[in-house]
Formats: sequence, structure tokens, C-alpha cells
Amino acid sequence: MPGMRHKARMVALQALFESDCTSHNAEASLNRLAEEQALPESAVFFATELVKGVLAHVKRIDALIQAHAPNWPVQQLAVVDRNILRLAIFEISIENRVPLKAAINEAVELAKTFGSESSPKFINGVLGAISQAKAGGQADYSSGRRQKDGNRLRESEKNRR
Repeated sequence: MPGMRHKARMVALQALFESDCTSHNAEASLNRLAEEQALPESAVFFATELVKGVLAHVKRIDALIQAHAPNWPVQQLAVVDRNILRLAIFEISIENRVPLKAAINEAVELAKTFGSESSPKFINGVLGAISQAKAGGQADYSSGRRQKDGNRLRESEKNRR
């Protein structure tokens, strides 16, 4: 049986998906879904934080997706995959309250539940690339732009010579 935070992520994903597909108000969708699934107040609060956070930072999040999956334009991604990535990237790159591995595992589980057969592998790959870049200091996660670290740039220049 999934935990409350997992259920909250599921409802947040469904609300973001609905909003992305239909332009319905994501918070109204979230409230309806939470009521239908009888989520406890703490789970509704967590899901609301996720939805509001993703919507507030969607441009920065989409820039990170594009930077780490350049062969897949964000608007051409499957809607469910796009929103799973948005949720996970918000949690690991903007909110920073969830351990990286836990956020990636949650995203992969959501992909197994809601995505296509290839979704878990795709989600894991993109989030893995983002986590490696984050660990290596190669991205400015507050703006969504990739930046070369000065020391790394010098090392890579030495290797090319």
C-alpha cells in the first residue's frame, strides 16, 4: 500500500496532467481529486505545495528538461512523462527537501503506474543526468540554465590539447 506522500504525488501528477491537457485550473482539479480519493489533510497540503511549486517554476523546470533531454522538445514529450519530470525536478532542484534518490525512485514509480512501457527508463535517464549535473556543479538550478564550472572547463580544455 503506497504511503501518504506517494498518494499525494499521484494526485498532484493527475492534477498537473489534467491542467496540461485541458487547461483546467490545476488547484481545482487537485481539490476534486483529493476529495474523490479521501486524502488526509496533510497529503492534500503536500500535493498542493507540489502543484503550486511546479506551476510557479514551470519555465525553469522545462529549461532543465530541455537541457538534459535535448533530443526531446518539452512540448513533444508525452504529457504524463513531462509532468512526472516537472514534479521530480521541482522536488530535487528547487524545493530540495526530498533526498535525490527518493525523488528519482518516486518519479520512476509514477512512470510505471501512469506512463508507457518506456517511461520509467526515460524518466530515470533524464533525472539521472540532472542529478549528475547537479552533483558536478554544472547547472544553475535557480535559473534553469546550464553553466560550465570554471575548473571543469579548464580541465576539459587541457584534455582537448
